[in-house]
Parts: sequence; C-alpha cells; structure tokens
Amino acid sequence: MLRSIFNFLLFSSIYISLCAVLMVWQTNTVLNLHYDYFTYNAFVFFSTICSYNFHWYLTPAEYSTSQRILWGARHRTMQLAFCAIGAIGALVFFWQLKQHWLPLAGAAMLTFLYSAPKLPYRLFVWLRTIAVGKTLFLTFVWTYVSTPLPVFIAGAPITPAAILLTLHRFFLIYAICILFDYRDVESDKKEGIRSLITILSDRQLFWIYYIALLMAALCALLLWPFTTPVAVATLLVPVVVTGLLTRNARHNRSDYMYYFVLDGLMMLSALLHLLISLNH
Repeated sequence: MLRSIFNFLLFSSIYISLCAVLMVWQTNTVLNLHYDYFTYNAFVFFSTICSYNFHWYLTPAEYSTSQRILWGARHRTMQLAFCAIGAIGALVFFWQLKQHWLPLAGAAMLTFLYSAPKLPYRLFVWLRTIAVGKTLFLTFVWTYVSTPLPVFIAGAPITPAAILLTLHRFFLIYAICILFDYRDVESDKKEGIRSLITILSDRQLFWIYYIALLMAALCALLLWPFTTPVAVATLLVPVVVTGLLTRNARHNRSDYMYYFVLDGLMMLSALLHLLISLNH
C-alpha cells in the first residue's frame, strides 16, 4: 500500500510539482522578493502537473521496461485527468497573473516545445530531427520558472545575486538533464529524436557534464557576498551529491534513482534551506 502511494505521488508528477514550488520558495528567500507568493506558486504547481502528465501521456510504452512508463500505460485516464486539472488550475492562476502574460507565455511555449516532438503529426514529427536542444529547452524552462520569472513578477531589479542564482540553477539542472538523456539515448534513437546525447561521444558529453557541475559550484560560491553562508552551503550540497552519484546514475536504470533521487536534487538545496530556516 505504501509503495502504491509512493508510486502515485512520484509517477503522477505531484512530487516534481512540489519540487518546483520549493525551488521558487528558495528564490524568494535568497533574493528577498515580495509579491503574491500563493498565486504564483499555485500557477507553477498546476502548470507542472499539466505539462508532465501531457509529456508522459505521449510517451510510448511499446519498447520500454520503465516502471514510470508502464505505470502511465496502466493509468492513461488518470494522466489525462491530471493534465486537464493542471491546465484548468494553471489557467485560473494565469488569469490572476495576466499582467505578466508575456514572460509567462514564453515559459509555456518552451515547455510545449520540449514535448511537441512526441505528437504524431507531421510538423511535430519533423521537430524530432532538429530537436538537438531538447535538453536545453527543459533546463531553460526549469531555470526560468524557478528563478528569473519570480524576479520579473515581483518587479525587482536584476541584481548580481539574481544572475548568479540563475546561472547556478541552470548549470546544475543541465548536468542532471544530461544524466537523464544519457539513460534515454536508446529510446530517443528509436523515436528518431536527435539530441546532444545521440550526437556526441560519451567522453565529449561528460566533459560538458563536469564543466556544468563546476560552473554550478562556482556560481554558488560567488553568491557568498550577497546571501548567508548557510544559503551558499545548501546550494553546494546538490552539486556535490550529483557528482558523487554520477557513476551510479550512468549504470543504474531504476526509475526511482532518476525520478525520485535525481529530480529531487533540483530542490535539495531548497529543502535543506527550508528545514534550517524552520529550526531557527
């Protein structure tokens, strides 16, 4: 029963949606932003629920042994329901944020482009042959929604701290996305989706990966004059943990490793930051 509940929270994308909300909380705290937190967090939560269930609904299960994909194949009606609920919730809270429609629409478009190659229509099938930047699409969306977009909505200035936090998030998420794409290289090839993973050698790819981790750590350290030592330390933890898990992630195909552990690394610093804040 507990395993079924855990699978539901993980594979229905409730877990990853909560990760997104936590990341926004950390941005608000580190950058001292003031705006309607609830409305934006609700928009992020429902948008993530919608986009992830849409993506997984379109993912074929024919040649997969993935627990998540097979779970989705057994719960397709639920995925559609969550997609619809997410879309309705996102529209409701988007309307309350309508004065910021342009930056919000940009995030929605990039999110759609990530999943669009899975649609069985000629234009979208054609996108598979040129979607070499799909990892960048996903990285940019996660970074943009969790970091610069709250700054824009709060009407706050673009400070050095905001730039460094954005770059830290971008490089960390990009490294994590590389691990995901490395695992999915065979399914991407079968679906005809091109990406850096299907083009570069392992050596070239992991040079990029380690450079991304190094840049994430450097940007976190450069935040030292702009925030607390505790905040900097929490930002460094997921970078170190990701590096330590690299060998295991390259050989471990478990969905729990990827969708619980690696996805969780995106919000690990926010979770640690929150727990420390609650204890002081």
